[in-house]
Amino acid sequence: MPDSSRILVILGPTASGKSALAIALARRTGAEILSVDSMQVYQGMNIGTAKPSLAEQHEIRHHLINWVRPDEDFSVARFCELAEGVIADVARRGRPLIATGGTPLYFKSLFFGLFDGPGADPAIRQRLGELDGATLHSRLAEIDPAAAARIHAADRKRLIRALEIYELTGKPISSLQTHWDNSTAPRHPSVWIGLHWEKEELNHRINARVKDMIAAGWVEEVAELLRSGRPLSRTAAEATGYSQLVAYLQGKCSLEEAVEQIKIATRQLARRQMKWIRRFPGVTWLEGNVGAQQSTEDALKAWQAP
Repeated sequence: MPDSSRILVILGPTASGKSALAIALARRTGAEILSVDSMQVYQGMNIGTAKPSLAEQHEIRHHLINWVRPDEDFSVARFCELAEGVIADVARRGRPLIATGGTPLYFKSLFFGLFDGPGADPAIRQRLGELDGATLHSRLAEIDPAAAARIHAADRKRLIRALEIYELTGKPISSLQTHWDNSTAPRHPSVWIGLHWEKEELNHRINARVKDMIAAGWVEEVAELLRSGRPLSRTAAEATGYSQLVAYLQGKCSLEEAVEQIKIATRQLARRQMKWIRRFPGVTWLEGNVGAQQSTEDALKAWQAP
């Protein structure tokens, strides 16, 4: 049995088999699973976020799935607060814990700390506060497109903070949020493994999974969200595939066009995830194509190693 004092972290791009491996290991070890995923927190967004099935959730205790309504915002700070509580509770009960999911920023923040940035500058804030949201957003898009893509034009507080940090440091907030010292030990005792796939193999898996999700009722899931009368929150709307299916349901494109755009967006997401994941120190990489049984044995061996 693995040492329950060490969390097993399973990393990998979307469609790499993280959840299946986590569930197989939980069955072998009695572990619980912490979802480190910014989209699986949302209720009603099940198929498109690749949540474990209801049967799997009943069999194995999963944490931080179905936590908020899809019209609510959810932040990395909120995730860390909740996840710290989960880690403490699971440790208190002496159960092994597996952390897996598709949001590298959440892993970084939970295990290596949030980026706080420099202190506030009242003069800069006052000057920026005189500008409207569209202007603030346009300025941010010029210096930090990645941050502008995440921050809505109506979110003046975050826009001003991002611009303030750039003026104070000369660096985009997105680059500072993704940087950390690789010599820093994780805040929680942990063993890190990653699932590696060759690009063409992973792309094939992504395309097949999108097809399976559509067959499983993803379009109906999005239609139900629209019928609820509550628009997706700024953060929920970032979930890959949902905006494309909304466009289809609103008659703006065909289903075939929407599906193709989802495949492209998912492959782009996988590339972004891997750029993040490669920065994490001490990851033991396992080949994803060796089969479920071998992957489980290899991961268990890594978790049990001294």
